[in-house]
Amino acid sequence: MSNIKEFDCRPVSQEGAESPMAWTHQHHESRPAGPNPGVRIAEKAFLGHLILRGGAIVLDEAVRDVLGIALPGRPNTMTQNDAGTHSVQWLGPDEWLVIVPGGEEFELEAKLRKALGDAHFSIVNVSGGQTVLTLSGTNAREVLMKSVVYDVHPSAFPVGKGVTTVFAKATAIIRRPAEDHWELVVRRSFADYTYRWLLDAAAEYGVTQERA
Repeated sequence: MSNIKEFDCRPVSQEGAESPMAWTHQHHESRPAGPNPGVRIAEKAFLGHLILRGGAIVLDEAVRDVLGIALPGRPNTMTQNDAGTHSVQWLGPDEWLVIVPGGEEFELEAKLRKALGDAHFSIVNVSGGQTVLTLSGTNAREVLMKSVVYDVHPSAFPVGKGVTTVFAKATAIIRRPAEDHWELVVRRSFADYTYRWLLDAAAEYGVTQERA
């Protein structure tokens, strides 16, 4: 740790901070939802996103100690706490995505670095570069069936699964943390495109939009 330079780049306050969906909400009015919307779309803005890379054994021990969550060992799976506020997702053989409530990522990174000590690892804070869009409702899966190339049938995509795949003409991490709840982790630059695609794909079922 002696050769690592750490810089606290946290702003003094969140005043003036805008989510990746801010421009979209400012320039596009909400569509009428209808009496019984089959799809609900929302953004979970300002969450903390960390990319962890390193050996699974040492990272698992550190993540368990600091977060109290096991590192998912099987490909394309995720683990989360009982409240669903903290999650760890498998991205590759030596790569995981950690998502926590906004503001916790700085302290979490420091604690993980301390717990990992001289182990070979990498922690990158990507919070400002991506956001989470949620998709729920009785017709949420039908919307995904029209939008992604991956098989989202329950037999192929059970609760607790997460994959990186093609979404329309973009890329996204598709996750299923609960039975009728899906999450799309998308790059900031793709957020507006993905959101408007979802609105169009969900229009036939009736869609309600929840703003951050």
